[in-house]
Amino acid sequence: MLSKRIIPCFDVANGRVVKHESFFANPRDAGDPVVLAALYDAQGADELVLLDITATHEQRGILLDIIRQTSAQVFIPFTVGGGIKHLDEVREVLLAGADKVSLNSAAVRDPSLITEVARRFGSQCAVVAIDAKWSDELHDYEVVISGGRIHTGKSVVKWAKEAEQQGAGEILLTSFDQDGQRNGYDLHLTKQVATSVSIPVIASGGAGAKEHFYDVLTQGEADAALAASVFHFKETSIGEVKRELQRKGVNVREPLIP
Repeated sequence: MLSKRIIPCFDVANGRVVKHESFFANPRDAGDPVVLAALYDAQGADELVLLDITATHEQRGILLDIIRQTSAQVFIPFTVGGGIKHLDEVREVLLAGADKVSLNSAAVRDPSLITEVARRFGSQCAVVAIDAKWSDELHDYEVVISGGRIHTGKSVVKWAKEAEQQGAGEILLTSFDQDGQRNGYDLHLTKQVATSVSIPVIASGGAGAKEHFYDVLTQGEADAALAASVFHFKETSIGEVKRELQRKGVNVREPLIP
């Protein structure tokens, strides 16, 4: 059985890690991504995700200098996303030190980008990020893009299946309804997606306590759990989360330091 993964996430704006109480509202400074990357690597994080959260909205390229500096601090898989629209940008990000790229808005607009990335760099490199929000109108979870500013009318489960067919190696699934609420992941959403595809699903949005990781990795059937503020503001640590999971019988890679 593959180990479940614990993944800290950096939402980066203006070169700093920030965290919002809800998506893009009331940002708090969480520190320097380079310093935090070294800390989480030392603590035993399984992977690291860095998202340039304003690149798409600001219609600019991703911050390559930050990627280079951050990647130099870690010896674990490193995923980078935000504003990546073309194959040449994927190549630049990988040359700067990323192991995988996270494709979001651009992939929704042009699903063939997923296939191009998978063919050129391997499907393990193509992570499709899906931002999900419940729609009363659709009676379903809807895909939103551009930081939640644009509603697509697409079903999250259908898009996850299509992304897999296009060559995605993983799905990074964020619940906009739960993000920043700190009362747990959306277990129903996560399980729907995780049981509809055969590729790994990373759950994101809502972690506020150690117990939430256990819930989403078991009831939600996620392969990995991603979190931000709960780690950044030292409410718990990667080591504490992993020891709690081990105590409850979940297979995880050994934590390194508390």
